[in-house]
Amino acid sequence: MDTPTLLERIRADWQRTEPALDPSPMLTFITLQRAAGVLGDAVEATALPVGLNHSSRDVLFTLHRSAGPDGLPASELANLLAVSPASVTGRVDRLEARGWVTRTLDPEDRRSWRIALTDAGRALVREHLPTHLAHERALLAVLNEAEVRQLETLLLRLIRGAEG
Repeated sequence: MDTPTLLERIRADWQRTEPALDPSPMLTFITLQRAAGVLGDAVEATALPVGLNHSSRDVLFTLHRSAGPDGLPASELANLLAVSPASVTGRVDRLEARGWVTRTLDPEDRRSWRIALTDAGRALVREHLPTHLAHERALLAVLNEAEVRQLETLLLRLIRGAEG
């Protein structure tokens, strides 16, 4: 069922079941969740042909943009990815096994690891990044530039409100 049809069905069901109820907030959140899911799936589709998924691509892109040649401490990588350190460990394990990242003890903190891209990992990012950005650009093309900025502004306002 497409999203507009789904939303109308949910609205009608609530109207029939609880006529005094205003389900508008729920419908807005369903719309946000559907948008995140549909767009996330569409973006992830570009990663599959190069052997990546959303989370592994995030690690590679983050290291490419934010790490120097010595990499990043695993804790900083976790913060930049907004995931737990345990999640980073699993992701790095898989990427290391494929030869795209290395893990070395941090010389400044022997309890911590530094994660860095290998030459193969950097080459993969450089090869995949234009395709990824072009696909995201195409998905956003239904909006004009001002609408994209407005959408981002509104979403950030919602996020700030929820984060307190």
